[in-house]
Amino acid sequence: MNAKRWIAVAVTATLIIVSVGINAMSWVFTRDWNSFVNEINLMETQVQETVVEDGSVNERIAVLTVDGVIQDVGEATIFSGAEYNHKQFLTQLNELSNDETVKGIVLSVNSPGGGVLESSDIYDAITEIQESKEIPVYVAMGGMAASGGYYISAPADKIYVHPETLTGSIGVIMQSVNYGKLAEKYGVEFPTIKSGPYKDMMSPTRDMKPEERAMLQEMIDDSYKRFVDIIVEGRGMSEAAVRKVADGRVMNGRQAIEAGLADDYGKLPAVISAMKEDYHLEKAEVFEYGMPTNLKAILSMKAHDVFNGDVESQIMKKLLTENTAPRMMYLYGE
Repeated sequence: MNAKRWIAVAVTATLIIVSVGINAMSWVFTRDWNSFVNEINLMETQVQETVVEDGSVNERIAVLTVDGVIQDVGEATIFSGAEYNHKQFLTQLNELSNDETVKGIVLSVNSPGGGVLESSDIYDAITEIQESKEIPVYVAMGGMAASGGYYISAPADKIYVHPETLTGSIGVIMQSVNYGKLAEKYGVEFPTIKSGPYKDMMSPTRDMKPEERAMLQEMIDDSYKRFVDIIVEGRGMSEAAVRKVADGRVMNGRQAIEAGLADDYGKLPAVISAMKEDYHLEKAEVFEYGMPTNLKAILSMKAHDVFNGDVESQIMKKLLTENTAPRMMYLYGE
């Protein structure tokens, strides 16, 4: 980044700080902060409904959206932008489970997957709703619904794809970086004090031992088996048929249908119409959930708008917001 661009970023940041400071100064010193914190926490647990199609308020179809990496990154920061919010999505699912007017769910998925635990959270919540409410769940896959994106789709009654949808990538991955030799070349040392021989397993500063690799592989195999099992149950396929395509390969919509991983072609509006026809919900209201409009979300979006678009600031964002510790992922394109 040259000097002019650094100056521009500094000026922009200064203007934001000054603008917020001037407008909020009197408010800051007169605010009941306990009340303010309670208001923010309350908004964080609330969901907003937007009616997509008018209809009966006694029988409704809910549209839920998973867009982005399925990962619990905690609270939004001024650098994170508007990304997938795991806590908020689980709140939406919980809201549906207690809403007697909801007679069907359409899940719109556009995701390369994400964390093993987070994907399991969504899967568990969806299957609980299916069992307790006995309502249909349809999935409309977008440009990508791979790995964890497919994991959360598997229990659906029907899965719809676009011919160009990228899906599949069934499997588990865990990666690290080993820069030990590079550090050695430049005389960098990493003194390590540990309580046991495996405490620094997958350390980026040394080679992995065979016994360590075996331990991690066992963990990966367990998570992989759970992935296969949920597809066997959700799609009514044999384990052999699932394992035939569960080798990490990515596939398009046509291939997914031929492999038994999807049912038909259809974009979101067509999927909603199909649910209405299949379950005699022609008069149902269709609504979707939105993110809460609170201070944290506003600050996040504003800062994201300022920093989005140039490579240097995106690298800074990754360094400031991402945890690089190795973890198991249902993720395509790690």
